[in-house]
Amino acid sequence: MIKLKYLAVCLLAFLANTTGFAQQVTLTSLLQEQVDFSAVARWPHPYYKEIQASSYDRKSVLPGRAGWFANDDRSQYIRTETVNGRRELVMMDADGPGAIVRFWLTTFKRNGNIRIYFDRSKEPAITVPAYDLMKSGLNLGAALLQAHSSYEPKEKGGSTLYLPMPYAKHCKITFEDNDPDNQPRYYQVNYRSYVAGTSVKTFSLQQLDQARKLVDDVNGKLLHPDNAVAGKRINANREIAPGKQVVIDLPKGSAAVRYLAINLKTSNNEDYEQVLRSTILQIKFDGEQTVWCPVGDFAGSGVGAKPLQSWYRTIGKDSLLISRWVMPYRSAARISLLNTGDKSVSVSVQTVTSKWAWDAQSMYFHANWKSEENVVIKQNEENKPIEWDLNVINGKGVFVGDALAVYNHMHKWYGEGDQKLWVDGQRFPAEFGTGTEDYYNTSWAPVVLYQTPFANAPRADNPDSFGHNTFTRTRNLDAVPFEKNFRYSLEMIGWENGTADFAATTYWYGFKNAKSKVAEKQSQPTLLPTTKQ
Repeated sequence: MIKLKYLAVCLLAFLANTTGFAQQVTLTSLLQEQVDFSAVARWPHPYYKEIQASSYDRKSVLPGRAGWFANDDRSQYIRTETVNGRRELVMMDADGPGAIVRFWLTTFKRNGNIRIYFDRSKEPAITVPAYDLMKSGLNLGAALLQAHSSYEPKEKGGSTLYLPMPYAKHCKITFEDNDPDNQPRYYQVNYRSYVAGTSVKTFSLQQLDQARKLVDDVNGKLLHPDNAVAGKRINANREIAPGKQVVIDLPKGSAAVRYLAINLKTSNNEDYEQVLRSTILQIKFDGEQTVWCPVGDFAGSGVGAKPLQSWYRTIGKDSLLISRWVMPYRSAARISLLNTGDKSVSVSVQTVTSKWAWDAQSMYFHANWKSEENVVIKQNEENKPIEWDLNVINGKGVFVGDALAVYNHMHKWYGEGDQKLWVDGQRFPAEFGTGTEDYYNTSWAPVVLYQTPFANAPRADNPDSFGHNTFTRTRNLDAVPFEKNFRYSLEMIGWENGTADFAATTYWYGFKNAKSKVAEKQSQPTLLPTTKQ
């Protein structure tokens, strides 16, 4: 009998450790995860599905049917409820356990009340006295609550909330609209849906007050990520002739790259942008190539090393390209820089590695690059637009972000299209967006430059969006796990019919044998276009 009891206790302990039920999800645990660079390199524990509720046009039902490219992505709700005599429009309605991890919205006039209800309570845990998260009263710093670049305090503009809000049983978000003139309301709510049985402590304002020091610390770290990383350093300085490469072998054994810094120089400054595109970063982990990407695109800047200040990547005024992606490997890793251009380039590289306990949850880092010139953009569904795939992945892994570099041939906005993230063969996307700029945490196009920890616009050549533009968004709490396959597509819809060149870098982690179709049919760098008005 004693042995049976002992075996039962061991079995329960094993199940708790493998399912994640023993680890309670709380505001504190999510905040700590938010500033843990290593978190995204391991399979989620406890497991969750990432889902988005949004105001996408409800005429979009299934691919191939009329309305799939419908573009009236505003003021679309799940239903209308009457609560204590007031009319509440339901934006999100999700069973728990779960957690809100990103809340984006925008509009013109903002009169009304947003209410967030947890665990089927009749009273909201949070009431925001406007369609404006900046007026939430949560007293958060600029990393966790961001005004968009177009934000105007009195009327037009939007905001994005990154404060995680876990819930044990249920979450509902509603809006009581007090503007009678049909104001356009756009929203996206990203949330985690945890596996049944996960222990979650529901968010409250009291918890937020108790965790105020941690909240402030997290906000500070997100704005100022630490580059002082402990570990083994390798420095290399080389001149790479056209068609040649430099190779850096990293320390043997189970380890992880914690810091990677690259600086490129040319004898002629006019060649610099082309060199950033023509110099390729290639990384092999345990003998398998998982990174193949132009250096400038890998860093998130697209064309040109424009300043970038984000959680995972930084480009400073001296054009030093810094990556803080954690890249684990079991036994061996090799970093190569390939010069595919026709000019010599001077390269300075610094890596920092430290020990990593490789286990069944560990994943390899991937960065894939796809480029296509003269992609056709259409004005509306009647013109038959396409969905352009940034990446398609088969296998098991987690999607953690992208950088989208565009050369727009039009003097009109190209980014009306919605992003769609497809997971594990579902017939409808896990994320169905409301416009390109919305996905990248801003609103109202064309856009101006902006910097935030998880989304940036480091380049916008002209006010009308002609020429070079770059957007990038990275994810951690809103990372997207997939068990079988993943697809990320963008509708090619703009303000007029035309064309643009697209170069997309996608960042993801995957288990062995997870494969990207982009890597299987690798794009090659070409000469950059010459800007002509």
